[in-house]
Amino acid sequence: KQWYQRRVAITAGEANGHGTVLFSDTAMEMINIRSVRETRKTQKSAVTRLLAFSKLINTAVGDAVTNILAIETILKLCKLSPASWNEMYTDLPYRQLKINIRDRDIIKTTDAERKICSPEGMQEKVDALVSDFSSARCFVRPSGTENCVRVHAECATQREADTLAMSVGSMVFDFTEALYSRL
Repeated sequence: KQWYQRRVAITAGEANGHGTVLFSDTAMEMINIRSVRETRKTQKSAVTRLLAFSKLINTAVGDAVTNILAIETILKLCKLSPASWNEMYTDLPYRQLKINIRDRDIIKTTDAERKICSPEGMQEKVDALVSDFSSARCFVRPSGTENCVRVHAECATQREADTLAMSVGSMVFDFTEALYSRL
């Protein structure tokens, strides 16, 4: 999982798009104390909202419905519409591929499933392929349920994203097959 540390909360995002918001024990203790002790109207309102927000989030599973409700609440508090929020971010063209391999457990990842740590040398090959494209990023992660890996590629153009995904997918397949032939 990918972790973003904030003063009070941590958002946990996963490469597959799932995620949630987690509140540390220290943060929850601070929120609970301030919700009782705070006397200033504006600060009391803010900490009361934060306490309610912490109870809305399903930290165990990252429930999409509560995530959407949380986002809508934040947008309302920030006086933003979903459309204006959407305008703050521009998606790059993207391609995802499913590459069937003999054993998904051969590929180990780190850094929120964005970097391959095993087999040795595979991440360097991904990085070399990515460096040939502009505004590109790509990661490979094993499926949690199938004997395959997923290649996620994003680039400045759709054609580049498609090409990068295919190049990395071919490399992953060849790399893992070469490992099997040595066994």
